[in-house]
Amino acid sequence: MDRRPVLVAGGGIGGLSVALTLHQIGVPCLVLESVQHLQPLGVGINLQPNAVRELYELGIGPQQLDAIGLQTREFVLVGLNGKEVYCEPRGVRAGYKWPQYSVHRGGLQMLLYQAVVDRLGTGAVRVGMAVTGYRHDAERPGVRALVETREGERFELEGSLLIGADGLHSAVRAQMHPGQPPIQWGGAIMWRGITPGVPIRTEASFVGLGTHRHRVVFYPIARPDAVTGLAPINWIAEITVDNSGGWTTGDWNRRVDVESFIDHFDGWDYDWLDVPAMLRGADAIFEYPMIDRDPVPTWVDGRVALLGDAAHVMYPTGSNGASQAVMDARVLGASILEHGVTAAALQAYDARLCAEISAVVLRNRGAGPFGLLNLLDERCGGVFDDIDDVIPAAEREAFMSRYKTAAGFAMETLNNAPPIIPSGARVRGD
Repeated sequence: MDRRPVLVAGGGIGGLSVALTLHQIGVPCLVLESVQHLQPLGVGINLQPNAVRELYELGIGPQQLDAIGLQTREFVLVGLNGKEVYCEPRGVRAGYKWPQYSVHRGGLQMLLYQAVVDRLGTGAVRVGMAVTGYRHDAERPGVRALVETREGERFELEGSLLIGADGLHSAVRAQMHPGQPPIQWGGAIMWRGITPGVPIRTEASFVGLGTHRHRVVFYPIARPDAVTGLAPINWIAEITVDNSGGWTTGDWNRRVDVESFIDHFDGWDYDWLDVPAMLRGADAIFEYPMIDRDPVPTWVDGRVALLGDAAHVMYPTGSNGASQAVMDARVLGASILEHGVTAAALQAYDARLCAEISAVVLRNRGAGPFGLLNLLDERCGGVFDDIDDVIPAAEREAFMSRYKTAAGFAMETLNNAPPIIPSGARVRGD
């Protein structure tokens, strides 16, 4: 086996999952992260059962995930009049063998980072080093990553493979696809925050309220405090505007004041939830455009592959962006088990995922599971007495089943699937 390390550009959820997977199968690797200090940044995300299964296989178990999040019990869609449109149990309550988790993104990243340091050693993640590009090694099969430090020093590192897990603004992708279209913004603006509150319904419910073009999504990401009864409620408020002028702020993530957008949610006060009060209760609020990138025909160039957001940044309408990064890492590991640390392994990974997940990117543009709220708006303007008179139950179930199948977490398929990486499997030496 080639003992040169697999180089991983990016120390986010995808890159760290790659490192843990490669270590599990006996392949040396090195993670290069551009920031100088990893910190638990971000807000809430959801981990679907398929990704949770893979974290368990990596030795990241329920006790560790419970410490940074909450097992999701329910998914609910609610119309503008506050009435339930659709409801289903999630995770083990739905019959999956593995739970769904609502977690703090930064908490998950730091959990994975600590596991990498514990298992691979402190030198396995080099911070302050940005991968700015790559070149194929003509002298022997391999790749050289072009690296720039925070101090401006530039050099090359040799590896057996390079995995570009360097996110939305991926330099690896930019070199692989120099003619790619710019970042795509469909006009949706998101504001995100975390507010202490009393969790509703099951106390672990994921709730979407409104329409695809004007909605609030919220869910707890930890258990309620034993004394106050309050839990951190992660929320996303969203509207869609005319995007013909493009994103005008020039900032992809900026802190804003609640007064800059709360007027869009005037009157959203129900007997079970006061939306304006929830929005006002956050210590910090950040504004983001909802963006993705047009799919590319391949994620691979010789011994270089894209993974996670670098490969398929998608609208967060299906709660499967972070989950897919974990799944990418595991499918990559399985391909290396089958083909060795070779370009052929990357081709097998690409063939397994690129077209399939590109379809999910495009499906998420169509609102993902929130498309039910679009359908409701088209048929009755979001106001109804009996949802079955507007969208019959069988139609609602079929809609959601199609999305879960496309996104890779249909329950029967997942429950009956063999492990992506068999227990104890290791890449064979020379």
